[in-house]
Amino acid sequence: MKKTIKLVLGVLILIFAISCGNKKDDQDFGKKPTPEVTKEVAKPDNSAFPLAEKGKQLFNGKGICMTCHKPDVKLVGPSLQDIAKIYKEKNASIATFLKGDEKPLVDPTQFEVMKTNFALTKTFTDEERQSLEQYVLSQAK
Repeated sequence: MKKTIKLVLGVLILIFAISCGNKKDDQDFGKKPTPEVTKEVAKPDNSAFPLAEKGKQLFNGKGICMTCHKPDVKLVGPSLQDIAKIYKEKNASIATFLKGDEKPLVDPTQFEVMKTNFALTKTFTDEERQSLEQYVLSQAK
């Protein structure tokens, strides 16, 4: 019974996070879009992380990770920078954690919420989990 409640709570949190992230500001209604000034930004050298771009696509798409994690701020879960720092320091595998075969290292208090996502991340291929790991590690400062 407790597991069911925790699962339902985790799913509700994800649904809430997704719905909040997709709302448009009412003040923008009817305004003409302003042209964006394009700045040339130096792209980070991700040669050490050849699967990082695929991981980014999974993170923002199929993995729905962005509903709880942001690159540099704690949202529901820890920031990618915090995750990368701790996993690098401990020489641990994010991919193994996403498979459900590793204990939480970053914020064990959020583990019950994250555990609900294992139903999804366990369906990923090893390469997809490795891609997510490389994307997260590429965010380290």
